[in-house]
Amino acid sequence: MQKPKVTIVDDDRDTRELLSLALESENFEVNAAANGLRLIASLQLKRPDVILMDVNMSWIDGFELCKAVKKNEVFRDIPIVFISGRGDPEDKRRGKAVGAADYFVKPLDLVALINRLRQLIPTPSQDVP
Repeated sequence: MQKPKVTIVDDDRDTRELLSLALESENFEVNAAANGLRLIASLQLKRPDVILMDVNMSWIDGFELCKAVKKNEVFRDIPIVFISGRGDPEDKRRGKAVGAADYFVKPLDLVALINRLRQLIPTPSQDVP
């Protein structure tokens, strides 16, 4: 059985490393990108089942990056989950408005995040003989 694939987009290396370790220990295959440009470059090579994305990043913020991914016909079906230190209700509303499947505020509740990722990632259906 294939591991579910998650791409983490966050310009903070410590956050990327901590999330990678937590998700890998839960049997996820993890790819990380330091910014939106690296995400776009990696999508063709390593299409994830879900993208975890910070809001505050250099070059392009998470809201704009989410909109860009959702405009692309090839990648628009990939669920995006925001992870952010910004917990204002307006930020959460904006996240949903640009197409995010969910919005988690740092510090993260890893159990809740992992459970949500498992809900978002379709499991291959098994034919019953």
